[in-house]
Amino acid sequence: MTVARGAGLAALALAVVVVALLLLRGSETRQYVLYFQNAGQLVPDDDVQVGGRRVGAVGEISLADDNRARIEVEVEPPYAPLREGTRAVIRQTSLSGIANRYIALTPGPDSGLELDEGAELRADQTTTPVDLDQLFNTFDERTRGDLQNLIEGFATQYDGKAAQANAAARYFNPALSSSRRLVSELNRDSGTLTRFLVSTSKAMTALAERRDDVSGLVQNSGRVAGALAQENEAFSTALDRLPTTLRKGNTTFVNLRSTLSDLDRLVAESKPATRRLAPLLRELQPLLEESRPTVQDLSALFGRPGADNDLLDATRKLPRLQRVASPSFADQIEALRELQPVLEFGRPYAPDLVGWLRDFGQTTANYDANGHYARVQPIFNPFKFADDAQGGTLSAVPAGDRFNDLRKGALKRCPGAATQRPADGSAPFTDDGSLSAQDCDPSLTVPGG
Repeated sequence: MTVARGAGLAALALAVVVVALLLLRGSETRQYVLYFQNAGQLVPDDDVQVGGRRVGAVGEISLADDNRARIEVEVEPPYAPLREGTRAVIRQTSLSGIANRYIALTPGPDSGLELDEGAELRADQTTTPVDLDQLFNTFDERTRGDLQNLIEGFATQYDGKAAQANAAARYFNPALSSSRRLVSELNRDSGTLTRFLVSTSKAMTALAERRDDVSGLVQNSGRVAGALAQENEAFSTALDRLPTTLRKGNTTFVNLRSTLSDLDRLVAESKPATRRLAPLLRELQPLLEESRPTVQDLSALFGRPGADNDLLDATRKLPRLQRVASPSFADQIEALRELQPVLEFGRPYAPDLVGWLRDFGQTTANYDANGHYARVQPIFNPFKFADDAQGGTLSAVPAGDRFNDLRKGALKRCPGAATQRPADGSAPFTDDGSLSAQDCDPSLTVPGG
């Protein structure tokens, strides 16, 4: 036999001895009895855990004399034996499902005495979970129906909107952080919070007295919520744009801070002027009261009921009038341009025309017992005026010579010389001396002119 073969046989023999010792020395598993208010949907062979690690299993489950659940468990080393101060609680891996419970043990301190085999943990050392069914059983039938409708409504609300819901969940943690800071601020000033709660209590009392109005408000709010639900796509789009809007709004508010600082200085500088504003407004009030009829008339002028009866209607038709009138205005401008030389020629004779109208009217103005003076036969040039040393005399002109002065070119009066000279010297008109002696004689004026 070689040395290597001898070493192999020795190792095999040692392994057999170790296995025999483990199998023959017996199990060190300890059994205990736990009492709970109820079994909490436990079944045999459910886990017994310590710190999330399986250390045993649930055994027999029975009913004790006091109608409590009697549960036998086995605990393996190194967590067995248990010590005094150990506590047990039935936990569940999720809110849904059946037979997904386990018993979580919290071992007692190492300084505690070891518990004997079969020791019992009474109900004051165990905790029974509260199932959702127990909670729902406390509700009456109507409340359970309303809760069912609520859950179905949530399902309808989130149907097909899982992505949006996940996006909203990202902001849940910041919302909780903000809520924590809010609670800290409220707790910092407890006196103010107490006054707020007292005021809120009074407000709730007032609302209770007006319960009918509040009920109507709730119904109207339900209608509003229904209308919002019909516009859920637009509402979702608005929520998507809200972060960008808030960021821009934050920038605006930051810029507004400096603007408000400048506005403070403006207000401070405006205070002296505003002291005189109140007396001015008091003096202005009678004017405003008296101007009300005028404003009402202007309102009727600009906006009367009906069609084509106020200035607004007329203003709306001005573009069409402009399109129609533009050709006419062009013709009128051309006519005025051609009329201007005629008016320039006739303007100097205006004093003659006005004098003729004035003097002709005087002939029919005065009257006596026989009627008006205008009972004469026109006689041309019956007299002539001589400006002599005696101050000027009138002498009769022979009948045969009266028409001599009416020959063409016999009298060359300037325009405006057929009536008395005006005080401003604008007549007779010589065109600033440009009219020659062949055109007119400025010395030929009427007597007294």
